[in-house]
Amino acid sequence: MTPNKGDVIERVVRKKIGISELSRKLQVSRTAIYNWFENGQINLETICKIGQAIDHDFTNEFPEEFANAQNLSPDFGITPTENKDGAKSVDYWINKYINLLEQYNDLLLDLSYPNSKTNSVDLKTGISENLSSH
Repeated sequence: MTPNKGDVIERVVRKKIGISELSRKLQVSRTAIYNWFENGQINLETICKIGQAIDHDFTNEFPEEFANAQNLSPDFGITPTENKDGAKSVDYWINKYINLLEQYNDLLLDLSYPNSKTNSVDLKTGISENLSSH
């Protein structure tokens, strides 16, 4: 029987740190972590958070899943710079996150205010201001 994602991740986690320490780092209960491991239905975002918490890159364990996620997400024209270990720089990931967040906010704006060309919305307060009157 092939191990599920939860089994694979649990094996790596237990080699690096304990479940209690992982739960503190992720700010989730130990029960939640055990449930992730048991059912094996862990999404890519959670896998990445676990990897970051234990300083482990899960791309070797789940190459297809990471490849599929990379194919689905656009590059936004940002080119990563690599450090001496071949890892992408922090600035690359910060810029990528900011670009994704801006696109997400634009999408929310379009969904909330179909005529967003004429409305400006303060995303913190949700207050709409009509731009056509200015």
